[in-house]
Amino acid sequence: MPAVTVADVTMLARIPEPGPQAVDRPVRSVTTAPSGTEGEGFPVRRAFAGVGLRELDPFVHMDQMGEVEYAPGEPKGTAWHPHRGFETVTYIIDGIFEHADSNGGGGQITNGDTQWMTAGGGVLHIERPPEHLVLSGGLFHGLQLWVNLPAKLKWTEPRYQDLRAGESRLLTSQDGGALVRVIAGDIAGQRGPGSTYTPMAMLHATVSPGATLRLPWRPDFNALVYVLSGAGTVGTERRPVRTGQLAVFGPGAAITVAGAVHQESRHPALDIVVLGGAPIREPIAWAGPFVMNTRAEVIAAFDDFQAGRLGTIPAQHLAHSDVGGAAS
Repeated sequence: MPAVTVADVTMLARIPEPGPQAVDRPVRSVTTAPSGTEGEGFPVRRAFAGVGLRELDPFVHMDQMGEVEYAPGEPKGTAWHPHRGFETVTYIIDGIFEHADSNGGGGQITNGDTQWMTAGGGVLHIERPPEHLVLSGGLFHGLQLWVNLPAKLKWTEPRYQDLRAGESRLLTSQDGGALVRVIAGDIAGQRGPGSTYTPMAMLHATVSPGATLRLPWRPDFNALVYVLSGAGTVGTERRPVRTGQLAVFGPGAAITVAGAVHQESRHPALDIVVLGGAPIREPIAWAGPFVMNTRAEVIAAFDDFQAGRLGTIPAQHLAHSDVGGAAS
């Protein structure tokens, strides 16, 4: 169950139905995310696996972290690692994560909070559960999205945004059957708190069983729907989707998603992330933690990292550091 919810959605602003002239986006593909591990071994689903970068643009990668109930001593994170050329967006649905970076950004996020880190020209960072959670165990569920930067912004100064759960714009569908949390972008004039270099939108929606969510969507954005949990359908053609699946939509001005009438007992509703952005349409050279435009730029990024030019681990973290690997 997502941490950010409301007792009465009828008190929220309602998303207007797209007009009759709004063309519904067809579903181009539905893919299933394979499972893997990241960092020190926490379980993830590779949400974009099998989908071409042209379809994802301006996004390049997304991991669903968990949902997992850790036993005492099991929670894991990442070691110190570098990034250059893009932004990482870490959204915690349930649980706690700590972040620190070589630019002085960081903090703790929990239960609906978001960390938006612009790596730009280069930064080192670390993500891990707090010590008390390692000792106690507990529920952990979230995602990390990588947002590409255009060539003119690859070398921008690193930036960190700490977005609290209460800052997300909460909306509902016309019939009150869906709760929509706007993290970034604008939906029918309702704007989320995230400040983005690349024009984009990011929503987390909970769609009740049997309810339908029809969103107005900018025609110049691409459109992706990833199922965090539950079951339902996407598009007016009502293609079935379930936990761990990604739907890629074609052109149009509206997105339709519906919750299945019957849900598994552990997933009382359909929870989805809806993403869209203005395609950058530039060459992508991507290796490990660096997303650049050319292979030469990627090689230079590895050289700069090895030479210590991507930042310095703060003194208070040196005792816990290990910068030998690169994770998400």
